Parts: sequence; C-alpha cells; structure tokens
Amino acid sequence: MNKFLHKLFGTTPGKGVQPKEAIAYSVTGFGQNLICTIIGSYLTVFMTDALLFGGNVTIGAVSGTMAVAYLMLGTRVYDAMNDPIMGSIVDKTRTKWGKCRPYLKWMAIPIAVVTIACFAPFLPAQKTSTFVIISVIYVIWSMVYTVADVPYWGLSTCMTNDTVVRGNILTVARLVCTLGAGIVTVFVPIITSAVTAKYKTPEGVVDPQYIYQNANTLKWTYFICALVCVVLAVPMFFYGFKNTKERYTTTATPPSLGHNLKLLFKNKQLLLIVLSGILGGARMVYTYTGGLYFAKYVLNNEGLYSLITLLVVPGGLVASVLVPWMSKKFTKKWTYIVVHLFGGVVMTVMYFVGYDATWKLIVAAIGLVLLGIPQGVNNIITYAMIGDTVDYLEWKTGERGEGICFAMQTLINKIGMALGAFIGVFSYSWAGINPEAANGVYITADGKDLLWNLLVLSGVISMFACAVPMFFYKITEKKQAEMVAEVEARKLAAGVAADATGEAIEVDEALVEEAEADIGDIPGNNLKKKKK
Repeated sequence: MNKFLHKLFGTTPGKGVQPKEAIAYSVTGFGQNLICTIIGSYLTVFMTDALLFGGNVTIGAVSGTMAVAYLMLGTRVYDAMNDPIMGSIVDKTRTKWGKCRPYLKWMAIPIAVVTIACFAPFLPAQKTSTFVIISVIYVIWSMVYTVADVPYWGLSTCMTNDTVVRGNILTVARLVCTLGAGIVTVFVPIITSAVTAKYKTPEGVVDPQYIYQNANTLKWTYFICALVCVVLAVPMFFYGFKNTKERYTTTATPPSLGHNLKLLFKNKQLLLIVLSGILGGARMVYTYTGGLYFAKYVLNNEGLYSLITLLVVPGGLVASVLVPWMSKKFTKKWTYIVVHLFGGVVMTVMYFVGYDATWKLIVAAIGLVLLGIPQGVNNIITYAMIGDTVDYLEWKTGERGEGICFAMQTLINKIGMALGAFIGVFSYSWAGINPEAANGVYITADGKDLLWNLLVLSGVISMFACAVPMFFYKITEKKQAEMVAEVEARKLAAGVAADATGEAIEVDEALVEEAEADIGDIPGNNLKKKKK
C-alpha cells in the first residue's frame, strides 16, 4: 500500500513530503468543502424558500429575491477583495508551526460556530430584521472562512517545491474536496425533498395551503444539515494541522501589504490565471443555486438536483485522474484551454436543443457528463499552475509570496461562487418564481424558458471567455524546472545553503536583472547565459 501511495504522489520514501502528510492535507480539504458547499449552495435557497424572501417581500426599495441576489454578490466580492490582505498576513506570520498551518488550528471552531449561525432556524420569516441579521452573519462567515482558506492552499507550496509532487498532491486534494462538496450537494436536496414531501401535491409542487409549514420545515432541515457538516469537518482541520509540515518558507523580515501587492503585480503569469478565473466564474452556474431552482420549479422535484450534480461526477473524476498525464503530454496551459473550449461547445449544443421533451433532457444529461471534464480539470490544474507562479515569482524577484499568490485562488473561487449565486437568484427573480403563489403556479412556461436560457447561456459565455487569457500564459513544465534549478543555483552562488528551511535568499545583482526579463526569455540549455 505504501508503495502505491508513493507512486500516486510521486514522493520518495524517507525524503521530503510523505504520503501520510499528503493524505492529511486532502482530509482537511474534504472538511473545508463540507462547510463551503453547505453555505455556497444552500444559503440562498434557505433565504428564498425557507425564510420566504423569494415571495412577495420587499427589502427597502427592491424585492426580497433581488436583495438576496445583491447580498450574495456584494458579500462575496467584498470578501474576495480581502484575500490579498489575508495573503499578506499569512506571509507575515511567524510561528513555531510555520506560517500556514496554524490557521487550520485557530479557525476551526470560529468557522463552525458562524456556519451554524447562518442557518439560525428560530429567526422569523419575511422580516427585514431577519434579513439584516443573516446578512451580518454571512459577512462574518466570509471573513472567518478566508482566514483559513488562503493559508490552506498556500500550504501546498510550503510542503514541497517539486512541481510534480505538488501537482499530484493537489490533484488528490481536489478530488477529495470534490467528494466533500459532492456529498453535500447530493444528499441535502434528497433530504429536503423527503421531509417536505407531505406538503406537496401529486405533481410535486407545494400545496398552497401548506406554504408556511413547508418553509418552517425547510428552516430546521437546513440547520440540521449545517450542524452535521460542521461536526464532521472540525476534526479534519485539526488532523491536517497535526500531520502536515512546512519545509519551504522563510525567516526573513515579513513583507508589508504594500510590498506584497507590488509582488502580485510583478507576477504577470498569476494575473492571467486570475483574469481567466474571473471570466470563468459562471461556467458552472448550473451546479450552484440555479440548478436547484431549475430542478425544483421546472422539473418539480428538487431531489433531481442531486442527479444534476452526480451526472457531472464521472467526467470530472476521469479528467482529474488524467490531469497529471495530460499536463505532461500537452502542458497545463493547453490542457486548460482545450477542455474549456470543449465545454463551451457542449453548452452551446445544450442551449439550442433545449429541455422541454424527454429526449432533450437526455441530451442535457449527456452534456452534463461531458461538462464534468472541464470542471475536473479546472478544479485541479489552476492550483498547480498557481504553485508554478510562486516559483516564477521567486525566480523573478527572490521572494516566494505563497500567501499573496494563493490568495488569488480563493479570490477566484469566491467570485465564482458570487456569480453562481447571483445569477441563480437573479434568474429566479427574472423568471417570476413565486413560492407563495395562491394558485400553486409558482412559475409560468415563459419563466421556465427564461430560467433555462439564463443558466445555460451564462455558462456558454463563461466557458469560452476563460480560455482567452491563457493563450498568453508562458510557464511550461520545462521552464518551471529550469526556474527552480536557477533559484537553487543563486542561493549556492550567494553562499546560502539551499536546505529545507529556505532561509533568506541573497541574489546576485546581474541575475536579478536577467530575471526581470519576460519568462519567455528563459534560456533552455544554459541557465547562466547573459543577455546581450
């Protein structure tokens, strides 16, 4: 078994990171995604369908539905802007445990408490005060989650600087993270559908006379689901803290936020990844809240949302497993580009085929299976690419900046979640869904068409758009290896031992000037070759 694990992660027995450590890293990600998914996928539904802000309520000058949409978008964008700050804090952190690991220990309990508070079941429905309270708690949750999420992903670059090993660790971690998210997205709709079945008509819609009983049952069901996720997740944070080790870090003077932001803008390759991630934020909107609304109000069975998410899994798992091979064969860049262009084509076909017949739904189901491919690749390869940009930054400036670099990944994730939630709730509102309709007609035929068009078209645009910036991305596996080798050579040339502690780096001035050149000018066979 141990031999298999070493082969899986590409690790060497007794040297550097070991399989047990890589597994512990993945376990933490599993727990983290239990919490992230219960919030990201179901807090909007909790507010629209359990607290009934999706009905005839107004919050200030806007409808309750749009108030929820603006909350999801605004909070997540605000939270994403905090990620560079947290990244800088991580880079300034100096403890006996390292700079990333401590946050897994410190933030486990705060995250748990605030997650449960987001689904407080005793708050009255349709009250402005309730909306304000949930909004404040959600903002706090976003900030608390950031404090753990940024250092978690940055930890991978502190564990190893071997791009193959790191890529393998991240591949397994993302697979495990996807499993954690999948468990929540599959089982929660099944549970909510089952406990509210007694309030529904034979057609699968809520009987108008039981609207408020149904909503109250949903409140407590979501609360219990959140509680279960938290109880399972918290021990995993502590397990990850205890069983991981930081080998590549620095004891140099901590950089300021301003300095880190300057480093960020020097990392051109990272900025391309960030731009791509933002443009791709809506590519998987159908797996967020919008998909649940479609299952519930168009297909009349919210439990089918579980099927929607499950259909994506096979393609995602296959793609995830093949990422190391595809990256080696075609490079990370071209793997990323091709699979997203493929995803755009698939969604275009789905849009033109439609959904209003059994055979069309079968085509859509096949499309979802195929869309698992770009989802699986994206879930893994962006983390590996960001890890490479950490090495690129060190090659270019002499500083690694793991915190600020991986803060960009959490920024991408949060903007994606923000767009997913916003488009889902916006589509809910624009489609005219009303869970309080006295006649039981919660959505019209035109509303169903509009909901489908908004969800699918946003995915089409996002899939194609996110591929464009990556045409300009220049780090290949060969160039990354050359950069790492040159950095080690600089340390040795400056009389600094390149040991596992990664002490402060002194860089030869001539090499600094050379490193300032565009990455495309990296010499292939002579790392010390000077520019003319």
